[in-house]
Amino acid sequence: MQLGAVTYNVLKDWDLETVIRNLEAAGYAAVELRTGHKHGVEPTLNAAEREKVMRRFQASKVRLLSYGSTCEFHSPDAEVRRKNVAIAKEFVDLAHDTGAWAIKVRPNGLPKEVPQETTIGNIGAALRELGEYGKGRGVEIWMEVHGGPTQMPHAARKIMDACGHKSVGLTWNSNSTDVVNGSVRESFELLKPFIRCCHITELWNDYPWRELFGLLNQTGYDRFTLCEIGASIVPEDGVAFLRCYKGLWKELQRG
Repeated sequence: MQLGAVTYNVLKDWDLETVIRNLEAAGYAAVELRTGHKHGVEPTLNAAEREKVMRRFQASKVRLLSYGSTCEFHSPDAEVRRKNVAIAKEFVDLAHDTGAWAIKVRPNGLPKEVPQETTIGNIGAALRELGEYGKGRGVEIWMEVHGGPTQMPHAARKIMDACGHKSVGLTWNSNSTDVVNGSVRESFELLKPFIRCCHITELWNDYPWRELFGLLNQTGYDRFTLCEIGASIVPEDGVAFLRCYKGLWKELQRG
């Protein structure tokens, strides 16, 4: 299990060079570049710009892990879903061209005007289409466990079952709704077969981090946990903050 970061929020105002330099200084292994942030790595980049990004990461100690898109597929409007799938495919192409492992997408709720199973089926179908597209380009699709009722573990599991594509998995999002009677074990066991990435938040809150890290390690999880801090925390010294965060991350993995 390795530690990386999402550019949301501590890194959101750093350009790409600063992201790489500061993560190297703090000893982080990877980054998920969320869309809309100052790094500027977006599907609008041309071929030469994409190659430059790929080469910069290849020359660094930081892996370009994934792109954090905001593409979502829960709308009852088929045209809205098609548009989001098209944008997500652009991110898949970007990931392929720059050497990223995956793109992150998300659901953002279950519209009340249609049956829940219909929406779950729609999301699953969109993910399956993306999974097939990504498979041909060596790019995984990670659905963030996100958004009102869709962040509930049983809903995320239903979406994964509806999708049924090997190139599609989950980003565990460390939501309070994971916790049942003080434990994440029940939720973890439900989603375990699909976990491909893990967003972790404020490690000093009352989420059962030690239990989560223990469960990940017990499964032989050898991927990444990504620091994703809430908008209220933007430290003046980002490198110092990331170093302290890494120290706490290490401590919480101790048995």
